[in-house]
Amino acid sequence: MPLACLYVPLFPLAARLRSEPELKDGAVVVCEGNGSAARVVAATKKARRAGIEAGMTLPQARALLPKLVARGRDRACEDAAIEALLEVAETFSPRVEDAGGGVVYVELDGHPLLAGGGKPRPYDADVGAAVCGGPTRRMSRPSAASAAEDARCVAARDLGFQILRAAEKAGLPARVGVAASKHAARVAAALPETPTVVPDGEEQRFLAPLPLERLAPALEIAAPLDRWGLHTIGELAKLPEGEVASRLGESGRALHATARGIDPRPLEPRVPPPSFTEGMELEWPLASLEPFLFVGHAALERLVARLEAQALACTRLDVALELDPDGHDARSIALPAPTRDVKTLITLVRLELEARPPGAAVEGFSFTAHPDAPRRAQLSLFGPAALSPDRLATTIARLASLLGADRVGSPRSVDGHRPERFTLTGFEPPSPPRVRAAPREGRGLLSVRVLRPPVELEVILDGDPSTGVGAALAAARREQGGGKPRPYNIRSAPDAAPSISGNVRVAAGPWSLEDGWWTDVPADRDYWDVELSDGGLYRIYLDRAADKWFADGVYD
Repeated sequence: MPLACLYVPLFPLAARLRSEPELKDGAVVVCEGNGSAARVVAATKKARRAGIEAGMTLPQARALLPKLVARGRDRACEDAAIEALLEVAETFSPRVEDAGGGVVYVELDGHPLLAGGGKPRPYDADVGAAVCGGPTRRMSRPSAASAAEDARCVAARDLGFQILRAAEKAGLPARVGVAASKHAARVAAALPETPTVVPDGEEQRFLAPLPLERLAPALEIAAPLDRWGLHTIGELAKLPEGEVASRLGESGRALHATARGIDPRPLEPRVPPPSFTEGMELEWPLASLEPFLFVGHAALERLVARLEAQALACTRLDVALELDPDGHDARSIALPAPTRDVKTLITLVRLELEARPPGAAVEGFSFTAHPDAPRRAQLSLFGPAALSPDRLATTIARLASLLGADRVGSPRSVDGHRPERFTLTGFEPPSPPRVRAAPREGRGLLSVRVLRPPVELEVILDGDPSTGVGAALAAARREQGGGKPRPYNIRSAPDAAPSISGNVRVAAGPWSLEDGWWTDVPADRDYWDVELSDGGLYRIYLDRAADKWFADGVYD
């Protein structure tokens, strides 16, 4: 039993109800087409009880049930639902196939539960008969080989229940069939009793009592079979293969082989997508932001649930909007750290749309998450407790949404002579130490608290009472033959922070700096370290190009 088939009945309806779960208990139909020509594709149980069937026009359906809720077929919802179903299958096997229309095949060969690594329930004769072929199986104590096969069927049924629970968690009411061939598994999955397990080698006996329509024969083959009086798959399987091939051709030979439980088609595994997408088409255009965010919040919840099932997080979110009547708006939101927090993502979408509103009402949307592995935390015996990677990523993303992505990160120094030169990089907390750090010894270093922006100062040089900086500097230079006089008294504006005022008790300098002379904004400065009469230590500089003094930092 190497294959399992996941089948979602009424897939267009199931995909739509996954996006609008509040409609599950109502009378709802999914239609294809426009206006009075729209035809019902699928209907909920409440609508079917009222007599509504697939193929009816929408006016006919509304005549039977005036309060019927009609929804158009939504390709975006169906694409997202099939991706979610494939992701469910990939949690049980790396080899899955998308057969379209809500059908997915999973290769189970080597699964621990089927290979004996799991712990299936002990063999019971009644359970084994019910799971592995119904009443035709022996009800007495089986032989060792038969008991092993029946126990394998029970294990396959347990695995089928696990798959069903995973699909239900993803919001899809699936059915499961397990068999050795794709067609037998597909037929088993379509039966109301789910999961259905077909024992290895008993595919023909399983298919025999079923109606011939289960094979979905082509029209040119179905008519001759009906004239021959064949109604079940078993009746077709009893015919000689050569006679069927001579009358119906190669397609008849293939159909006859399928009736005997032979399906040579191999599993065609799909390549997983590099991104995850959720979206839907809206029933009417939305011109305001709040209703759109209400609908988008549910789509982001489904998107985050899919990421969490794959142990991934969103590192970039692409937003695509379909505008009324004909328009398209696409934008990308880069996240500072991978996150799975829905509140953070919806806040980023809100800020993005508020900053650049779309030019028209929105009639459809899709969110595409580009995944990345969430950050891992390493426990340490010697250092402090490490930050939770998920909570840290969420906090950084929220700060970026409030302050802007260019205002969140870690500062790093860059090559250059100006003290204020720096760049901003992504915040990466340091790894915990592997060994206990040795205690520090000796005198500590003096640190400087940089003032950004620098505080403008009024400076008196060498006792010159003039408050004009340019005049004081010119007079001092005339007196000292072009030398550079020392600051004598400095003070900042009354409303400046921090407030700086006092006589200079000790001054060291100047240290000249010239940088970027080839640019439009060169730096030509003289730096001084000064100690004021109140004990404060400051780093100040003279901007020779602007002929102004500034306080650049405070020594702590």
